[in-house]
Amino acid sequence: SPGRWLRIGVENRSAGLGRSYIAWRVGDVTLEHARQSEALQRLRRSLDQLDVLPAGLAIVDPRERFVQLNATLCAWLGIDRKSAETSVLAIDQLFTSQARAAIAAELAGNIKGGMIALDVELQRPDGARMPVRLTGRAQPDGRQLALALLMAGTPGERDADSALAAEARFTRLFHAAPIAIATIEADGRIASANPAFTGMFSSPSRDLAVSGQALLDRLHEEGRETVRAALQAAARGERQGQPIEFALKDNPRRAGQLFLSPNATAGEGRDSVIVYAIDTSERKELEVQFAQSQKMQAVGQLAGGIAHDINNVLTVIIGFSDLLLANSTGDPSFHDLTEIKANANRAANLVRQLLAFSRRQTLRPEILSLNEVISDLSVFLKRSLGEKFKLERDYGRDLWLVKADQTELGRVLVNLAVNAVDAMPRGGTLSIQTANVSREDSTRLGHTGLEPGDYVVCAVADTGEGMAPEILEKIFEPFFTTKEVGKGTGLGLSTVYGIVKQTGGYIYCESVPGAGSTFRIFLPRHVAGSGSLESQAKVERKERPRDLTGTGTVLLVEDEESVRRFAARALRRQGYAVLEAGNGQEALEVKASHQGAIDLVVSDIVMPEMDGPALLKELRKTNPELKIIFMSGYADDALSSLDDGEEFAFLSKPFQLADLVSAVKELISR
Repeated sequence: SPGRWLRIGVENRSAGLGRSYIAWRVGDVTLEHARQSEALQRLRRSLDQLDVLPAGLAIVDPRERFVQLNATLCAWLGIDRKSAETSVLAIDQLFTSQARAAIAAELAGNIKGGMIALDVELQRPDGARMPVRLTGRAQPDGRQLALALLMAGTPGERDADSALAAEARFTRLFHAAPIAIATIEADGRIASANPAFTGMFSSPSRDLAVSGQALLDRLHEEGRETVRAALQAAARGERQGQPIEFALKDNPRRAGQLFLSPNATAGEGRDSVIVYAIDTSERKELEVQFAQSQKMQAVGQLAGGIAHDINNVLTVIIGFSDLLLANSTGDPSFHDLTEIKANANRAANLVRQLLAFSRRQTLRPEILSLNEVISDLSVFLKRSLGEKFKLERDYGRDLWLVKADQTELGRVLVNLAVNAVDAMPRGGTLSIQTANVSREDSTRLGHTGLEPGDYVVCAVADTGEGMAPEILEKIFEPFFTTKEVGKGTGLGLSTVYGIVKQTGGYIYCESVPGAGSTFRIFLPRHVAGSGSLESQAKVERKERPRDLTGTGTVLLVEDEESVRRFAARALRRQGYAVLEAGNGQEALEVKASHQGAIDLVVSDIVMPEMDGPALLKELRKTNPELKIIFMSGYADDALSSLDDGEEFAFLSKPFQLADLVSAVKELISR
């Protein structure tokens, strides 16, 4: 009969002794088929009703992906129903960033049960936005979340015409605010919070977005009582005029300010407090860095201010010690004089370290390859490290050139190597690596204060004990040391810091206790045509001539009488005629009254009335080819007044007798 439905089954059965037969089963399922058809029709009618509802409906799985959307929600989003069923849509694709943060916070606490309700903005694939009220409840299996979205006013409707739209607009502003805002009950528990507040106070172990969490539990204990008292006062209706400083319990370095405002909550029979929080961590860090910079600058100014006079004194001590030593080889006082000179040189080295830290020493920049500098130092470093240590080098290919003082750069590397050895008492590995860092890479690195640009980086790493964060913060401070008394001056890393900064570079340190330390030095890439006035000092590293005697007239200009007396005596002993002057103005008068030619000028840089560079400019007017040697204990801005291309030699104070006469011999004989 056409109106009957049959279910037929066929199977092969064994009859034994290798025989089989086919069994047919026929059953009448007309009534069962009718019941299934009726149920299917009811389901289709229910789904059709869901599609015509003026609300968007969706099912979300624990991975925050949409499993099902009704036609209304698809229409709001402007997407095709069939494509929505076949493609994978997620919450982060259909809501604004502020809405996603709020939804994610609520889902984290409610996916396993409970109800959520939020006013958020729905974002269409074409970028258009619309305000909606989102409600949701977890399904009984706990694996999916059913969401309902109600339109809060149509896109063309004025906000003033809809109370729901006005409330949704306020909610959007609340969630989109860059300032952390929350409503806190009088007992200190959070009633509501925007994403900015959640992001500031959340921790990996606790989610503050869920109502009921205590704000005070998230604060550091030092400021907790102050905040408690302020919350209670604000709950009583008292306005707080001054912000309250706070730090987080889980991260004390994360600091901020709280602004409290009373908020009478209607219908609840109690008062709440509106809390505004501003993150001041970055500002605090900048304040600490600024204070540190001022402290280091003050030490640098002190060092630079006294270095000139100290170096003059040391020049006299070392110089006259040389004069006495030259005439007392067999004298019993010879060893005493040697000891005086050795300690004067030691004092000179300390002053040089202070000047390096304060970035006031005179550098002699050259165009260098870091690979070559490290290669030249390798033999010395291997010999210094000893058998317990291994030296590894990784040279970057096609390394860019840098402009730096080779001697000072070598001092930086040796100093870092010595510190690495001290950090590895049981032996270990010291590795030195070089590489190019492009402008784009320097931006991505995120180092504080590192200006975007092309750099050559040199990384010096050890496998030593590492440093704790509180030690790491102070390593570049002068006179800070973790070594025993008498084992170090505390100027090593501050000298490294000063040399690198004066060269125009940057230095950063990364260290983990028990895992070693890595110092990274960033030096600017040298571009042809760039340079500084200090690089114009023509100081060539040549072998000192054996015969230091000579002839010619030298104009010696030095305001410190004892230094001038020593230098004049030393030069006259070598056969030179010496004219003396106490400053630049006096030097011009001496030159004008002198009948013969002047072969060389040896002048201090910093002098009263007229300094060395100003004197050179005046002398050039009548003698453009005049040779000059500048003397100074530290770099000074006076050199910046010289014209580009000006040639001069430089002698750093304090100097020894042989340094002075060899420099004069070399320049006057050219």
